[in-house]
Amino acid sequence: MEMLRRSSVFAAEVMDVFDRSPTDKELVSQSKVLCRDYIHSRLNRAGIGWSKPEHGLSSGGSLGEISSVLLWLGDELEYLRPNVYRNVARQLNITVASENIVSDAFLAVAAEIFSTGWSENPILWVTWGKVVSLYAVAGALAVDCVKHGHPAMVHAIVDCMGEFVRKSLVSWLKRRGGWTDITKCVVNTDPSFRSHWLVAAACTCVHYLKAVVFYLLREK
Repeated sequence: MEMLRRSSVFAAEVMDVFDRSPTDKELVSQSKVLCRDYIHSRLNRAGIGWSKPEHGLSSGGSLGEISSVLLWLGDELEYLRPNVYRNVARQLNITVASENIVSDAFLAVAAEIFSTGWSENPILWVTWGKVVSLYAVAGALAVDCVKHGHPAMVHAIVDCMGEFVRKSLVSWLKRRGGWTDITKCVVNTDPSFRSHWLVAAACTCVHYLKAVVFYLLREK
């Protein structure tokens, strides 16, 4: 009962931040909850058993809606290039048995995805397409880890997501008003908007592929 009470309190605290401007710590916490939910969805889709996220979002609410949008956009991105966001560990030529290797690879690819096009004001070059791409990478890498018998790596990936958001994306998220801004990506029913998202997503695939090449060519 105590565990359930704590979980409920945590969920209430996470949901409450959408009624005000979220702090850096809250944005990082939300990014990790969304990452756990994204990974859980991808593992289910792959038919792989894994324990439910520590704080699931099935109850709905603002964070649940954000998670649904993130997953939908991830589906769109992965549909465009089905082979890009599969077998990520093999593409990066890494072993998933080492937490340090998995963490370093994820953070290196994340940094390269968001470095594309950066200038004096990197915030201008962050897009929701790149954010979705990062979550797609996390989900695919987690699937690889669990498939190869290393489910503990999932938690390392979630922690890496939180760390990257803390260092590189918090300022951008605050300028956008928090994670709720991603829901604007699907409120427009104009067919031309869908075309715009697909074009942007296709460009994001290119950013990811460049990131993979960069990681493979860097000095070990």
